[in-house]
Amino acid sequence: MYSPHPAPVEPRPIESIGIRFGRKSPLEDPLVAAIGRTPLVPLAGIAAEAGGEFELWAKAEHLNPTGSVKDRTARGIVLDALASGRLTQGRTLMDASSGNTAVAYAMLGARLGFPVELILPANAHPSRIERIRAFGAEVVLTDPTDGTDGAQREARRRAALAPERYFYPDQYNNPSNPRAHYSSTGPEIWRQSQGRISHFVAGVGTGGTISGAGRYLKEMNPAVPVVGVEPPGPIHGIEGLKHLPTALRPTTYDPRLIDATRRVETEDALAMQRRLARIEGLRVGASAGAAVWAAVELGRATPGAIVVTVLPDGGHESSPGDAR
Repeated sequence: MYSPHPAPVEPRPIESIGIRFGRKSPLEDPLVAAIGRTPLVPLAGIAAEAGGEFELWAKAEHLNPTGSVKDRTARGIVLDALASGRLTQGRTLMDASSGNTAVAYAMLGARLGFPVELILPANAHPSRIERIRAFGAEVVLTDPTDGTDGAQREARRRAALAPERYFYPDQYNNPSNPRAHYSSTGPEIWRQSQGRISHFVAGVGTGGTISGAGRYLKEMNPAVPVVGVEPPGPIHGIEGLKHLPTALRPTTYDPRLIDATRRVETEDALAMQRRLARIEGLRVGASAGAAVWAAVELGRATPGAIVVTVLPDGGHESSPGDAR
């Protein structure tokens, strides 16, 4: 259980396990190298249901090693930190997350040999917490009513109390986050769509995916609109998405790149999540349902459009839609 008054962070010895890749680059590790290069899949059945006057494509990020787009974010942050010397032997990577980045950090820590501590709101799905702990990472839970904003505040508190112990990457304000998508997600979408993409739709959490990939796509074709997807308010059931007007706004979100924002109700996201499984054979999460719902609405209103969206994660956790 979380405590409304967390105890002070006390220094403790950390096992000196080192970075296992030794003289080799971590990019030479097959699992680390497997992150990214996910397929761009057509959603022809979903588009046909909506009238079929547009093309709908989705980046299958749930096929990354831990099952989410956040593998790209975590890898970019970790590799940059290792290269700069900010993540060194004897320091613990500690960050706040709604869940997916935490899983990716935990996997990389186990794979490359550095300790990891994650701060999550206590309403994170139990199976996601179990996955994080299975990689050997430590989990700290915060007040669920404060959401990821509360987790960020606790992470900042711990980092300030023990700066020598922690490497605090702060994924919500780390330029390595959008850079990871500028250098991988965006170029992959451009190549896989053969430059035909006319609209890009992505959910907004940290803002790294939409800002990084969106920047690259606009550099390739300034006429490509970038559309963000958010819930309609601060209380919602779409894990991983933020309602920016009422949240701590991450600096990894660049509003200058966003041409429009579509707000999706939880019920619509869950309904699309079920349709993606039954019509397209894609078992993905609620945030993917929200992104596809917004992409379909955009396609309906734009005959001839070639809409590309992102499926951020797989349906690893149960949802209200499972029983329907």
